[in-house]
Amino acid sequence: MFKINTNTTNPPQMSTSQNFTLVPKTTRITDEYEISNNVLGLGINGKVVQCTRKSDNTKYALKVLHDNSKARREVELHWRVSGCRHIVNIVDVFENTYGGTKCLLVVMELMTGGELFNRIQERQDGPFTEREAAQIMHEICIALKYLHDRNIAHRDLKPENLLYSSQDCDAIIKLTETHIKDTLQTPCYTPYYAAPEILGPEKYDRSCDLWSLGVIMYILLCGFPPFYSNHGLAISPGMKNRIRTGQYDFPLPEWQNVSNDAKDLIRGMLNVNPNERLTIDEVMKNNWIAQYTNVPQTPLHTNRVLKEEEQQWPEVQEEMNRSLASMRVDYGLVLKNIDNSSNSLLNKRKKAKGTQGEASTTKFSTQF
Repeated sequence: MFKINTNTTNPPQMSTSQNFTLVPKTTRITDEYEISNNVLGLGINGKVVQCTRKSDNTKYALKVLHDNSKARREVELHWRVSGCRHIVNIVDVFENTYGGTKCLLVVMELMTGGELFNRIQERQDGPFTEREAAQIMHEICIALKYLHDRNIAHRDLKPENLLYSSQDCDAIIKLTETHIKDTLQTPCYTPYYAAPEILGPEKYDRSCDLWSLGVIMYILLCGFPPFYSNHGLAISPGMKNRIRTGQYDFPLPEWQNVSNDAKDLIRGMLNVNPNERLTIDEVMKNNWIAQYTNVPQTPLHTNRVLKEEEQQWPEVQEEMNRSLASMRVDYGLVLKNIDNSSNSLLNKRKKAKGTQGEASTTKFSTQF
């Protein structure tokens, strides 16, 4: 059963139908939706394809999951937070069997505006500004607070999980549910955005999301991450040590004109001690977030840097996602080096610092 917790202090602001127990439909999904072969994405949790509701020709995204207790719990949690404007909402859930395999078919809002950084990278109307970064952070914080208020952690907060609803200039940015969890002790992360406590056997909680939020804010303000691997590995020993000890800086020229308020907020989120790290409520009360319309419209280097590294950025994303599947539990895992790996974005950072560098997705047929 996908049961909404009606005893929560701050119940989700959902439609009437979402205030009751969610029972997956057992009718065939093809009775209501036309399933296309347009694959929108492949993830650890399943394949996502495009579908169209027959009654009004509205297009949606359809996630196909093997039906088990873990999948049901994740869908239940996603349903619980589907009342937030800045979280991709579930529209329908079906329980069907194909080829003898029980499946959960989750129909969600279709996001056609692309990923956060791609949108910044492709803009043609002048430089990205600090005020715009503050507004984006404010909207991401709304989604994260909605989760945390319900004792739910996202656990894999990263730019690829932040999508725009359309290509319009007033499109809404939304957080995908990718790894929403209420059990906060099993590692599930992408290394560039991983908090120090996730890189070891320690237990962790919602504060890990705040670390990831700090990394995202850092990249928004300059175009490159605060932590990187000098080896070409997804996460080298040196990178892991820098994350654990909080070794990062604000190099010039990219950070020269960024406000001290923004830098201080990043420091509060990238605190290596989770007990001292800012909470989502503290972040949202920070003037840089709460009064984002008063943040100076300082031109940033972000879209320039992202454009310069347009070929390299997807390489970084791909390797991080590949690492995600293999680094969840086994902390003694030795990651394979990337042959002849060369990322000019990371090399640029190494050169600027004067260093020389340190010596399974489930495939599921959608032929309904």
